[in-house]
Amino acid sequence: MESITSRKSVNEQLDRIKTADILVGIPSYNNSRTIGHVVRAVQAGLAKYFPDRKAVLVDSDGGSTDGTVEIVQNAVIENFQSILLHHRAEPIFKMAVPYHGIAGKGSAFRTIFELAEALNVKACAVVDSDLRSITPEWVELLLKPVLLEGFDYVAPLYHRHKYDGTITNSIIYPLTRALYGKRVRQPIGGDFGFSGRLARHYLSKDVWQTDVARYGIDIWMTTEAIANEFKVAQAFLGAKIHDPKDPGADLSAMLYQVVGSAFQLMESYAPVWKKVRGSSQAPVFGFQYEVGLEHVAVDVGRMLRIFREGIRNLKEIWINVIGAGDFGQIESLGAGSDEAFRFPPGLWTRIVYDYALAYHRRKLSHEHLLKSLTPLYLGKTASFVMEVRDKSQGEAEAEIEKLCMEFEENKDHLSNNWR
Repeated sequence: MESITSRKSVNEQLDRIKTADILVGIPSYNNSRTIGHVVRAVQAGLAKYFPDRKAVLVDSDGGSTDGTVEIVQNAVIENFQSILLHHRAEPIFKMAVPYHGIAGKGSAFRTIFELAEALNVKACAVVDSDLRSITPEWVELLLKPVLLEGFDYVAPLYHRHKYDGTITNSIIYPLTRALYGKRVRQPIGGDFGFSGRLARHYLSKDVWQTDVARYGIDIWMTTEAIANEFKVAQAFLGAKIHDPKDPGADLSAMLYQVVGSAFQLMESYAPVWKKVRGSSQAPVFGFQYEVGLEHVAVDVGRMLRIFREGIRNLKEIWINVIGAGDFGQIESLGAGSDEAFRFPPGLWTRIVYDYALAYHRRKLSHEHLLKSLTPLYLGKTASFVMEVRDKSQGEAEAEIEKLCMEFEENKDHLSNNWR
């Protein structure tokens, strides 16, 4: 296992490695608490499942000051024989490389794409640096569909707590699925596999001085792959255990970032998504099984208070965006009791599409527009929490499927009003 850090030594090492079959990237910034486990799991996965493949592990770091880079350099598996069936034929090279450009996850990914291109790798994977649930099998599941089955993009498929990932569940997954016609359940999952060919496509795009470089990289990668007809699959990875966030907490910044990125991509790919009707399932690799999930605490009362404050404070904006008729429905929802509060899926679908149209027409500054969506999103999330409170994970997933069908069936509302 060889480690290198400085830019000069990176170039020297690239000259020496010349080419590689596999590259696994880990973007990091002050992740000393978790990154050691992630690096060891990746090393184990490469050693166990790809013993005959030349592999490079890259930590693309954003200037950590908590010892993250040192932990990457020193993270080793003490006893490889405990996980290997036979001796590894090819070395694993390990690199900790500072990324340059706009601070953000996208810039870290760009460095990983550049190294993949420089080494002419066949298959790449990227995994988050704050994972507690990663196992060596993740490496196999993200890379084998690319290496052996000819797929270009492998999105993660996790079991998550029914209250976790609500921006994905209520907006990003239904919207992306309806727009581009591919059922990729976790389009902003954070852990991906992709081909060297797709990495070169990503590098060819002039987005590295935009918000993609800061925080829109996950949805951008997924959308680019689907919209450009690369071969897309999913890999079941079990549970994603990281630091869960209360969906009732202040998520206005995240909503602005993620939904703004999705809406911006709609501008670029309108000729593609306008022609799509319905959706098809992206193939799934990996044995699916039930997993234990960490509970996510939710403050429904706080979400509904913010929703009702929005009715009072954002009335003019909301009428401008969603129209007086749908605002009347919102007012009626706010006038009812907390326990009886239920957000109709058809109303929510129209609201998301109307916000996409308002973004397209620049009715307001994009930041003000998207932040005004937050109280509506919290109202929808509160409704979902109460609807599935006594339901199983499978039953909660069935409710999300119903919402996705609403997005698909009402897509003409978006297409017919897009100018």
